[in-house]
Amino acid sequence: MVVAGYSREYLRRLVGQGHARQLGRGLYASADFEPDQNLSLVEAAKRVPRAVVCLVSALQFHRIGTQSPHQVWLALPRDTNFPGNGNLPFRFCKFSAASHAFGVQEHALPSGTVRVYSPAKTVADCFKYRHRYGLDVAIEALRDGWREKKFTMNELSKAAAVCRVSRVIQPYIEMLA
Repeated sequence: MVVAGYSREYLRRLVGQGHARQLGRGLYASADFEPDQNLSLVEAAKRVPRAVVCLVSALQFHRIGTQSPHQVWLALPRDTNFPGNGNLPFRFCKFSAASHAFGVQEHALPSGTVRVYSPAKTVADCFKYRHRYGLDVAIEALRDGWREKKFTMNELSKAAAVCRVSRVIQPYIEMLA
């Protein structure tokens, strides 16, 4: 398999000579490359191309709330199988086709491009998965995102409709007003 036009043997030689370094399995960078805090998201994007960064990982990316996940949370379409390698540092959720496609933003980072859900979609997803994380995480994300002007009420209501949590989130939206 050739990555970015280089054979495995050539990459091995570059690493051996100190011109490149291996960041992860199948992920290489020049020796002077300084990774940022989003390197794990870029690695996830390279290993699982159909996935979108979601839930607590997306909150951290957008700097909403105080949650700090230990693994990268990724959303996959419902008709997709989970990746076979069991030692990946990722957690997966399956979303419906409409929910998976809504609110995807592409961010160009120094180490690569990452697909992340918009702040409004992320907050709506937190309300959808409130039983997994707790309602306090969803409320904190709503308050902090609204205070920091990360989304508008119109964007949030559209995302809540797609995630089918409009009735759940409505009392908390009224609390903000």
